[in-house]
Amino acid sequence: MIEGGCHCGAIRYQVTGVAITHALCHCTDCRRHAGAPMVSWTMYPASAAKLIKGSLKVYASSENGRRHFCGDCGTGIFYYNEKMLPGIVDIQSATYDNPDAVQVRAHIQVAERIGWMKNTHTLPEFDRYPPQK
Repeated sequence: MIEGGCHCGAIRYQVTGVAITHALCHCTDCRRHAGAPMVSWTMYPASAAKLIKGSLKVYASSENGRRHFCGDCGTGIFYYNEKMLPGIVDIQSATYDNPDAVQVRAHIQVAERIGWMKNTHTLPEFDRYPPQK
């Protein structure tokens, strides 16, 4: 079982079972909704996810896509698309209490990836903020 929740703590959820997959999505829809260069999604059968605290707001982000998020802090939690992914829930895995609980397996929708994201692994890394010069 994995537990997670939103930034402000108003939403808590549990997910059980084995993930179908875990991917980093680069599509424009995910990027714009999250305000981030990509979003990590772990896919499960819809019955595996259970809301244990709070209630989620729902946003129709496309004709069939439904994004479920915290109405207080805005954190995205679940995504459903019954036409494209029937019986499936995608969970924003960065909201897990332990985001390392499921290993990521793929980059998806890279046709829409921001150009500078392709080589970000080559950038300098710092444990915190870079030194001030």
